[in-house]
Amino acid sequence: MTTKRLQETIPAGSYLWLKTGDLLVQRSNTIELVGTAAVYDGPLNTFVYPDLMMRMRLKESATTRFVWRYINSLAGRTFFTRMAAGSSGSMPKVSGTKLRTMQIPLPPLPEQRRIADVLDRAESLRAKRRDALAKLDTLTQAIFTDMFETTSAIRSESQLVRLADVSTRITDGTHLTPQFLESGVPFLFVTNVRNGRISFETDIFISDADYQRLYQRCPVEEGDILYTTVGATYGHAAGVGGFTKFAFQRHIAHVKPDRTRIHPQFLAALMQLPLVKRQADRWARGAAQPTVNLKELREFLIPCPPLLRQQEFARRVTAVEQLRSAHRASLVQLDALFASLQHRAFRGELQPCAGSSSQCGPKPSARSGRSSPRMRRHRQNCSASCTESWLRH
Repeated sequence: MTTKRLQETIPAGSYLWLKTGDLLVQRSNTIELVGTAAVYDGPLNTFVYPDLMMRMRLKESATTRFVWRYINSLAGRTFFTRMAAGSSGSMPKVSGTKLRTMQIPLPPLPEQRRIADVLDRAESLRAKRRDALAKLDTLTQAIFTDMFETTSAIRSESQLVRLADVSTRITDGTHLTPQFLESGVPFLFVTNVRNGRISFETDIFISDADYQRLYQRCPVEEGDILYTTVGATYGHAAGVGGFTKFAFQRHIAHVKPDRTRIHPQFLAALMQLPLVKRQADRWARGAAQPTVNLKELREFLIPCPPLLRQQEFARRVTAVEQLRSAHRASLVQLDALFASLQHRAFRGELQPCAGSSSQCGPKPSARSGRSSPRMRRHRQNCSASCTESWLRH
């Protein structure tokens, strides 16, 4: 959260002051974020909210955590994506009038609290996994510090070499604009290189013929390194794995390690560390579009210990990466579980019937995929409350 101090006095009774439990909704943002909500749990008469947010206070028939969870669910995101409008496609807006038309299933208050509790527990598991991943992201730096920065030899200038001296080639992606297709060879942008990984999630592709033409002189090979050089995300590095048939924009540098002098995995990890990022920050030019030119990139100074030491470092980092991959896979499963719980919760499939602690009928039959008549009646009763007004103001 970002806070800013105002150079003006807000009257004590102003409606702008936030209260604990207020629900804040983003009125304007990118299409992925417009309408996302958060619950204010800070002190009274301390913070106000900006004009690009809407504040909601609910009637007694709705609980804040239940409505918050619904707004941020797939159903809520679908509503805001449909309702968002504006002259600028990158910053669509949703008005308070449209927000008031959102229909939310409102079971009895105990059921709302129970569903919110279930989703809170599932979210807690996801948060713990993300925290574990964040800690693992710092472990590579810790290993490097333990192996190298604590020895006086590696800190001496004689042990620092230019990146160009341990690379056979440093170039960048294509400067041409190939014809983009809906399928074919993946075409990557700077956003595809992040946190030491290359993501191949893209909807932009080029033809095999264009790929052969662009990369026949300098093909991408396993062990090469991609390094982002332009934009707000400059300074991210990732080693190329077994999949090498892809293309990328010119804002990504392509580094080929000289394997007689430097281990590819050692260099890939090194390019992600603060000692390299600080040099990128020093060389970056331009405020709106900071850029690290290839000329400066070739001059980056990096440590080059003996190959045996590099190999030991690579072995340790490989173990960390294996653990990181396991945590990522677990997080994917937890994300899928959370999405399933949300979907079932707001369809009435996690709610006990009113006045009973039992579940609302059996789960849908695996054979037919249909819910029982009792479940369908419960959903109809729950849906009937959707049109009730749940906003106080």
